[in-house]
Amino acid sequence: MPDDFHGAATPLSDADLDQAANDLGCERAVVDAVCDAESAGGGFLPDGRPKILYEAHIFGRLTGHRWDRTHPNVSAPAWDRSLYGAGGAHQYDRLAEAIDLDRASALQSASWGRFQVLGMNFAMAEFANVEDFVTAMCAAEAAHLRAFLGYCRKCGLVGALRNRDWASFARGYNGSGQVDHYAAVLAAAYARHRAQPGSAQAQPGSTPGQSGTVQGQPVLHLLSRGDDVKRLQELLVKAGAQLTPDGDFGPQTEAAVRQFQIDHDLDPDGVVGGQTWAALGGG
Repeated sequence: MPDDFHGAATPLSDADLDQAANDLGCERAVVDAVCDAESAGGGFLPDGRPKILYEAHIFGRLTGHRWDRTHPNVSAPAWDRSLYGAGGAHQYDRLAEAIDLDRASALQSASWGRFQVLGMNFAMAEFANVEDFVTAMCAAEAAHLRAFLGYCRKCGLVGALRNRDWASFARGYNGSGQVDHYAAVLAAAYARHRAQPGSAQAQPGSTPGQSGTVQGQPVLHLLSRGDDVKRLQELLVKAGAQLTPDGDFGPQTEAAVRQFQIDHDLDPDGVVGGQTWAALGGG
């Protein structure tokens, strides 16, 4: 494995994704939805390293919580969203600190690539060891796809994908936390891909990126798009957020929503429903 985690960074082709959907027996839009939910559709950072998310609570568990007190940013007794910090390259700073303590546990404590498969699950992803897994993650998105397919088969998630049972897939793939939120993100992403011009599953009149309304207001969340998102962003800017209102509900907008919800004693789930709209003055 390259010490700096730079590899060939070869992207997937449409043919690869079509074949994966065929192998799973599901629609291509289902596979695309998982890509969007996990990595915003791409497995590598602009600098060529795989996208990762470092999980301090996993490292703590794997190392017997030996470093929870001395290195609290990378080893924790329980999941704590605040430890993530910025995405992108910052996650490699956190990983590097953990590698200095315990390399194998550190590599297993990050989710990798286009489908964000946790390093700890290398065997279920059909790799012999975590070093081989990470080497493959650095090389090509085809390996990211292989890991995803292997994990889904071993964990019995293929049926959930075929049936578009987003809640069951969310629970099996990401755990029991925030199942409803993750399922909503998957459903919105699926609707968007299914409605794209040229999609074999496109249906007239479908509206991608929304999951209903509450008290006459749209329910918005990660991957939502359109004028309602732009209106939301403009209200967040008025409330002090640093955002560009572009109509695209990405990670920066989600972070601003969560912070607004924290500031106003709302459940910080990142989903904009009736209470959040009312607090923003847009309800």
